[in-house]
This record gives sequence, C-alpha cells and structure tokens, in this order.
Amino acid sequence: MRVVNSLVERCFAVVELLANEASTIRLGEIAEKLDLQKSAAHRMLTTLCEIGWVEQEPVTGFYKLSLRLAILGQRFLSATHLTDVCQPVLEELASESAELVRMAVVQGETLTWIAQVQGARNGLKYQPELVARVRLATTANGKAYLSKLNPTDAIRIAVNDGGPNAEKRAITSVEEFMGELELTKKRGWAISIEEAEPGVVAIAAPITLSGGQTVGTVSVAGPSSRLTPDRHKEISSSVVATAGKLGELWPLRERYQNAKQSA
Repeated sequence: MRVVNSLVERCFAVVELLANEASTIRLGEIAEKLDLQKSAAHRMLTTLCEIGWVEQEPVTGFYKLSLRLAILGQRFLSATHLTDVCQPVLEELASESAELVRMAVVQGETLTWIAQVQGARNGLKYQPELVARVRLATTANGKAYLSKLNPTDAIRIAVNDGGPNAEKRAITSVEEFMGELELTKKRGWAISIEEAEPGVVAIAAPITLSGGQTVGTVSVAGPSSRLTPDRHKEISSSVVATAGKLGELWPLRERYQNAKQSA
C-alpha cells in the first residue's frame, strides 16, 4: 500500500509542478526538481500523456500540462458557485482601485489563485504569470494568510513552501519575518513591495469567516509607479473592507448551491 501511495503522490507532484510552471519543461528538469530518477519520471510522464493529463511537444520533447486540469478546475469552481457570489465584489474593488484584483483560497496549507479582475483602464497593466499556487513568503497574499496562523506553523509553512527543491527566496531573518507577520496581523493587511516581482506592489487582506476560520485572501496589485506610498492607506482600507464583504458572502455559496439543487 505504501508503494502505491508513493506512486500516487509522485504523479500528483508532477502534475502540480507542471501547473505551477505554465510552460514546457524538459524531462531532466522535472526529475531534478522532484528528486526523481529520470527513468521513473519518464514512466510517469508517459502514463500521464496516455491518459490525457500531460502533453509532450513533438519538436523539443518537453512536457506541459494539458487543459484537462484547467477544465476540471473550472467545472469544480462552477459547482461551488464561489466565483458567482464573489465576482461582483471583486469587480467593485477593481473599479475603485483601477488595478488588478485577485482572490485566492486556502487549500491545505497553501493558497491557490481562483479569480482575478483587471481594473487598470490605461497605461501600464500588471499581468502576472498564469500559475496556480501562491508563493507565501514573498507575496502580500501569502503574508496575509500566514499572519492568521500561529507563529510556529507560519514559519514552518513559509520555509517549506514549494518543497525542498523549489526555487524560492529564502527567509533571511526569522525574527524580521515574524515581526512583519505580527504587524500584518495587527493592522489587518499585508504588503509586498517588489518582493515577489520587480516593479510590482501588492496589498492583501485575509478573508475570515465569523467563526474565525481564514478561507482565502484578496489583493490589489499594480506597478510601483502607481501604487506609491501615498496610496497605501487608501488601497489597504479598500482591500480590508472587501475582505470583510467576502467573508460575509462566503457562506452564501452553499445556500446558492442547495437552492439550485432543490429547484
């Protein structure tokens, strides 16, 4: 049974790696990042190609995720009615801030992007890479989420985010990072100034239910030339207010789903 579980975990690790990269990857790189033998990685990739989860470029031989996972993900989100309930609130924040608004949901011990609305009408427009997982230690969304955890768990999760072979910026000072999380928790919002991406500033707040459970995060992000320090107070206030609205609306998705099922 342990061998089967190991194989299943490794297959999902391959799928997750390809989903996070959003580009073709060579076999050797996949094996290296997942600490697998090339032969084992090749066998799993061959199987995943045969059942339609992965595609291999005919010219380069590199691998990429097929659209099957994205299609299933969209079906799942549609079934939960989460975006139906939250989309108008995100659009309102995007219009107000005139920047990119994104929402992520908690899955296990990480965050996954599920929705975004572009509010920038002209000039520079921040268009992030199409990846699923939120990097926790360097993003405003990640820090907003981590600030709601106990310090021990927050540090453990941030340090191990992405696995031992993932390319990530190290936390150079645990004390400094914990101080930032404490400040985030106290004021209710987090900020990332060119930490995740050069030239980009993001402000995020946790989405928390009335019982205290943190279910996601919402953020505003844009070029540092527009999201200057004199706008931080205004933007953070709007983001926190939006997070509050989303927390109130979150349970409605279950009522929406139950109403449609009984109709």
